[in-house]
Amino acid sequence: MQKLYGVILSGGVGSRFWPLSRVTSPKQLLKIAGDESLLKTTIKRLSPLIPGKRVSIVTNSTQAEIIRLHLAAGKSGGKGRGPEFPEFIVEPSGRNTAPAIGLAALKLIKKDPDSIMAVLPSDHLIGGGTSFIKTLRAASLVAKEGSLVTLGVVPRYPETAYGYIKTGGLFKTMNSLKVRKVERFVEKPDIKRARKYLKQGGYYWNSGIFVWKAKAILDEIKLHLPSLYGALLDIERGRDMTEAYKKIKPISIDHGILEKTENIVVIEADFQWSDMGSLSSLKEIFAPDGSGNIIKGRVVDIGSKRSFIIGSDRVVATIGLKDMIIVDTPDATLVCPRKRAQDVKDIVGILKEKGFSEHEVHVTVERPWGAYTVLGKGDRYKIKKIRVLPGCRLSLQAHAKRSEHWIVVSGRARIQRGEEVVVVSQNESTYIPRGVKHRLENPSKTQPLEIIEVQNGEYVGEDDIVRFSDDYERG
Repeated sequence: MQKLYGVILSGGVGSRFWPLSRVTSPKQLLKIAGDESLLKTTIKRLSPLIPGKRVSIVTNSTQAEIIRLHLAAGKSGGKGRGPEFPEFIVEPSGRNTAPAIGLAALKLIKKDPDSIMAVLPSDHLIGGGTSFIKTLRAASLVAKEGSLVTLGVVPRYPETAYGYIKTGGLFKTMNSLKVRKVERFVEKPDIKRARKYLKQGGYYWNSGIFVWKAKAILDEIKLHLPSLYGALLDIERGRDMTEAYKKIKPISIDHGILEKTENIVVIEADFQWSDMGSLSSLKEIFAPDGSGNIIKGRVVDIGSKRSFIIGSDRVVATIGLKDMIIVDTPDATLVCPRKRAQDVKDIVGILKEKGFSEHEVHVTVERPWGAYTVLGKGDRYKIKKIRVLPGCRLSLQAHAKRSEHWIVVSGRARIQRGEEVVVVSQNESTYIPRGVKHRLENPSKTQPLEIIEVQNGEYVGEDDIVRFSDDYERG
């Protein structure tokens, strides 16, 4: 029996969502549309049809550890792994979607020669879980017969940020859903052409969700991207993956395969969809007020129209804005016209060139055991607020260049310091000398632990750490 496997592409940062997204907190890990991240929601969305043990996450070496720890976060005393924990396929570096999909197909064929793979981005917003499963099941039945299948979304308005699929004649009907031949793929249009496509009909938004046999897509790669196919074969034969990837040219699956093959059909997606490509996509999540504004957080506004204003800890006051985006975070603020939302990625590039850390990390950094927030730093010191989830603990560690002073502000802490273990309660403190092995643990099963940590020393960077034991297998 042919089985359906999920392949989730999760190697990007989502730089158009800066300052919400960062290198260490990429878009797919943000809780944009609820209490769970986009990635966790994607995995859960597949679960009625594809169990976690048949899901693979394709990412790069930079993101793999961040994502794995995110999925394991809050699971006390362990790594969060188990029979339903996804498998990771780690590329040495990102080379766009064609190499990522080819590598996943190669690994799936070794596991199951008849495997069918559903390829999905990790950061899309999809509504209608039952309808999504219905569409995916129908697509897998078409793929079983040998076709490459892409899911097309019926346009609801003239969108210039999406690619389009021009459909041909009816190929067949599967589970009451229309499957059409693909006439051609169309690049992101200007507003005039987008309006024409909407009025004319016969065009779908390109969802970037695909279903096909692993063998079928490898055959297409062999035909249309022979150099990539050769590199994949080298990897299969045992060649060092890092060396093999140096010769792989970045190319998307759309340009490399789908625009060239004659074996591609599109099934009409029977669900709501957004690729969450930029901050303008917030209109897909939040209902605007009477003036067309989307306002969240500590915001005071007078007379603005059609603007997105997102606040955080500080009060943001706005007057008379029109068609603007403002996103305020504790360490960075973005202000731009809504029509320039796609250009936010260029700001991230400039920040990186200038060596500004705000492109990489937030003031608050999530960890699998909880989170920490940097309250202040200077020459030879750093002050943090650390929050440890119930039943969780940090690694057994030591620092070569700094000492630490811990003050418990809420909860109770079990602390290993050298050979002794002590319990420190609210309003009490302890001192960790430089070079001494130590571990912080929250023994409560219900209440979080919060402490203030004051670091002092010649160097207070996050890489001054040696781990001797860790529940989450970090190095």
